[in-house]
Amino acid sequence: MAANGSATNWAENLEKLGLTLPPVTPPVAAYIPATRSGNHVYTSGQLPFVNGELSAVGKVGAEVSAADGKEAAKLCALNALAAVHDLVGLDNVVRIVKVVGFVASAPGFNEQPQVINGASEFLGEVFGDAGVHARSAVGVSELPKNTPVEVELIAEVR
Repeated sequence: MAANGSATNWAENLEKLGLTLPPVTPPVAAYIPATRSGNHVYTSGQLPFVNGELSAVGKVGAEVSAADGKEAAKLCALNALAAVHDLVGLDNVVRIVKVVGFVASAPGFNEQPQVINGASEFLGEVFGDAGVHARSAVGVSELPKNTPVEVELIAEVR
């Protein structure tokens, strides 16, 4: 246990990465950013917004490089953590259970797992062993707002 009673020292780890939790991105349609059911928080799909703007647009493997897609996946995960924090506080996260990542993919692009590693590796850096999770990485033809990546997660909480 960290000094603040949380299972991980997420705030210190974010600081080491040079990051802070952003404000929760307002929904772009009829949903809420996160909801709790029992001991789990489910986030809605999060886009790579930075200060209200998408970090990249287009398909990975065409307008967006795999490296930029990976960075976008990291930003999606950061926004998902902000949604969890806004609902229950990250001090209450026991572990990240599952991540689902969607990659808007150009024809022939099949490196979706490497793109979504941006989210997975980031969650490991923030939560250590508690950030290791089950995962799906799915290639799709289109995503909302022409974003290259969308990520949702499930967190177990106290």
